[in-house]
Amino acid sequence: MRVWVWGLASSDGARGGAQEAAWGEPAWARAEASLLQELSKITMPVAFNEPLSFLQRITEYMEHVHLLHGASRQAQPLERMQVPPGPVRRPVLRSVAAFAVSAVASQWERTGKPFNPLLGETYELIREDLGFRFISEQVSHHPPVSAFYSEGLNQDFLLHGSIYPKLKFWGKSVEAEPRGTITLELLEHGEAYTWTNPTCCVHNVIIGKLWIEQYGTVEIVNHRTGDKCVLHFRPCGLFGKELHKVDGHIQDRKKKLFVIYGKWTECLWGIDAATYEAFRRQERRGEPLKRARPDGGPQKTEGDVVDAAPEPQETVQVIPGSKLLWRVNSRPPNSAQMYNFTSFAVSLNELETSMEKTLAPTDCRLRPDIRGMENGDMDLASQEKERLEEKQREARRERAKEDAEWQTRGPAAPVPRPSDTHVLTGAAPGRPGFCQPMRRVVLPREGLSAVALSRPRRWPWPRRHRRSLPHRWFRPGSNPYTGAPDWLYTGGYFERDFSGCPDIY
Repeated sequence: MRVWVWGLASSDGARGGAQEAAWGEPAWARAEASLLQELSKITMPVAFNEPLSFLQRITEYMEHVHLLHGASRQAQPLERMQVPPGPVRRPVLRSVAAFAVSAVASQWERTGKPFNPLLGETYELIREDLGFRFISEQVSHHPPVSAFYSEGLNQDFLLHGSIYPKLKFWGKSVEAEPRGTITLELLEHGEAYTWTNPTCCVHNVIIGKLWIEQYGTVEIVNHRTGDKCVLHFRPCGLFGKELHKVDGHIQDRKKKLFVIYGKWTECLWGIDAATYEAFRRQERRGEPLKRARPDGGPQKTEGDVVDAAPEPQETVQVIPGSKLLWRVNSRPPNSAQMYNFTSFAVSLNELETSMEKTLAPTDCRLRPDIRGMENGDMDLASQEKERLEEKQREARRERAKEDAEWQTRGPAAPVPRPSDTHVLTGAAPGRPGFCQPMRRVVLPREGLSAVALSRPRRWPWPRRHRRSLPHRWFRPGSNPYTGAPDWLYTGGYFERDFSGCPDIY
């Protein structure tokens, strides 16, 4: 018997047996005690993990960063509006939609649990070949909140946000409800887009074959033009006909302009809305349909193992006149023996001798438990995982005794002036723990503005983070475009002054 939490167990039989042995007889008791409870506080055996931190999982959003570079190179909004109606309209929003879908593609068959980041843990990645740099930090432990920030090396985009998933154990499945906003700023266009990831669910957590599905509605909003893209991640359904399917549309303030369809595990296609409706009318009348050649996804190399349950009923059927927006990268031939990692994920733990001198001492490449598992020493990984968790608990108890707040490094980050960014007016009268955003905010880049929510918002993180702004790399605040609670990058990480970083390992 086995129990899964946040993506556990592997399709590899030998590894699955090791996980079952790790649980032993008390598994049912643990499962019953965990039912409908918050799972982030439950300690799991290291055999259930994959040798990556959740911060590195977030970094996998950047695997298809070429879509953002392509969006930045598209025409300006006014020029796009002059293009006649057809499949070429709203090219930037199409690319952003494809990027939002590609960000979850690496989760396919990834049933290994990433290591929970320690409070203050960081991860950075600089890929000059892909044109971006990335920094993330674990800014809260209970509830777990991970903040991230990325920028194009050519100053073409900014991607930032904070993620605090709500995990629920339903007995037969575990559901991760995403919370937190992802924000993309295209600096060439002066445009900002926001969205939230779909819900992830893992089935057969007690017995049977583990499999993953994504479902829910994702709404991508262009906060300058009002255009939006609505994507529906379809649940599997009774017979598996909707497994992995995604469909949706791009619209302006009046009507649909472009239809998107495909699978988040394979590819994404788009077609002009009028052409799509004409095709569907022909299909309903029963007339002979002229179909494009079905897309079979990436070519499989010898050694790949496709082991999803239930099996997809068919591949993506391409409507004539459709344009390919995105296709998943083929995985390495031995991916099934490497936790189903993508080629991008395999490289995230690379640690050269020269890198140790420049990385922050809190970087998760330096975590001894992850490094032990990477090297195949499961006993060492388990011992180090227990040691680090106990060290974190002890540090928390010490802070509680002294009534001290967690501080990543150095003095509190200065609060920007009202002319620089979105600011807060302080606690609402008679409502402790609430903050009231300003009604309207002028942002740094010319022409951009955001209207905050008209009612107070409660911060979804501990009170100690609401009392002051002690963090160095990120600080709690409000998203400048939606007004929702968020963690904002304060800058300075890549100046590499790590003298005040905490000792968490």
